[in-house]
Amino acid sequence: MSKVILMVTDSMGVGALPDAAKYGDAGADTFGHVLEEKKDFSAPNLVKLGIGNIQGVAWSKMACAAPIGAFGKMAEISKGKDTITGHWEIAGIYTDTPFKTYPEGFPESFIKDFEAAIGREVLGNYPASGTEIIEQLGPEHEATGKPIVYTSADSVFQIAANTDVIPLDKLYEICEAARKLLVGDVACGRVIARPYIIKDGKRIRTSDRRDYAVSPPEDTILDKIKAAGKTVYAVGKISDIFNGKGVTEAVHTSSNMDGVDKTIEAIKMNFDGFIFTNLVDFDSQYGHRRDPIGYGRCIEEFDARIPEIIDAMGEEDVLMICADHGNDPVHSGFDHTREYVPVLIYGKKVKTGTDLGIRKTFADIGATVADILGAEGTEIGESFKEVIL
Repeated sequence: MSKVILMVTDSMGVGALPDAAKYGDAGADTFGHVLEEKKDFSAPNLVKLGIGNIQGVAWSKMACAAPIGAFGKMAEISKGKDTITGHWEIAGIYTDTPFKTYPEGFPESFIKDFEAAIGREVLGNYPASGTEIIEQLGPEHEATGKPIVYTSADSVFQIAANTDVIPLDKLYEICEAARKLLVGDVACGRVIARPYIIKDGKRIRTSDRRDYAVSPPEDTILDKIKAAGKTVYAVGKISDIFNGKGVTEAVHTSSNMDGVDKTIEAIKMNFDGFIFTNLVDFDSQYGHRRDPIGYGRCIEEFDARIPEIIDAMGEEDVLMICADHGNDPVHSGFDHTREYVPVLIYGKKVKTGTDLGIRKTFADIGATVADILGAEGTEIGESFKEVIL
């Protein structure tokens, strides 16, 4: 049984792309700025894999004399810097027109249609930090039952609710109603359910988040691998990002560590195919909240689990670690940043110390995954299978 395990460390960028200034992200460097801020930062396993050997990174002092893996970084050719665009490009789709964003909030005509569909008024409807807006509008929501809606620099319509006020199933129904309406002139990449509870007097978002995305416009490597008769095992929000398209099995997760646990469980299962994991805490808990120290701890926690992942792997298995965009925790605002992303690869048959250089597109990963698994490739992306194996 052979598997390719792709783990997306959501938002762990490694330096601004050449066009970052067009997005307001000149100088962004998620990983580098975490290192600067967290003075005691230590990630020995990522170092062994070669993260400090990547060309053009600001932390080359972390270079390993004899990396055990292959390493490099990848540019994004698609327009945008959001989750869907990044993951879709990894899987072989080029997005030429960015998903529509709503910096002034959603049109009043849509909000009225939405309120009519769900039978209640809403609060908010402006760009905001999710943790801040539930503090600002939580008391009114809890008193009136009106859900809180907000957006960000991404193409998202987020709906927050206290589950004691709007039960989880009802919140999901409300999100499904929004998904049906957000098409055409008010198209939106994702509707996101953001449930929270009150614990010890504090409003805390729960792990019952659910994303309602648009379907990919064409087949991705997930479809190609599935068509080849192999398993596509989605961990975390991967199935939501692809709207289930091309996925044969899926499990949701409550945290990064739960995501690692479920990935290890999948590695030990008896199937040939692709394990595609998203670890979202880097992004949701620390990048958006502009918490470089917390972000650093989050990387360290993941780093400590890498030996367990490797130990679970079989002789033919290949592990890939990458990201989908940046989210520099010292950058202005609270949104994603336009950055290169790392690619780190390990396997018993992977050539150690292989420098993959600077890849032209995230899709090179998808092309390589398909190539290794004997599936048809996609229109974009160049496989580096022959370079690493």
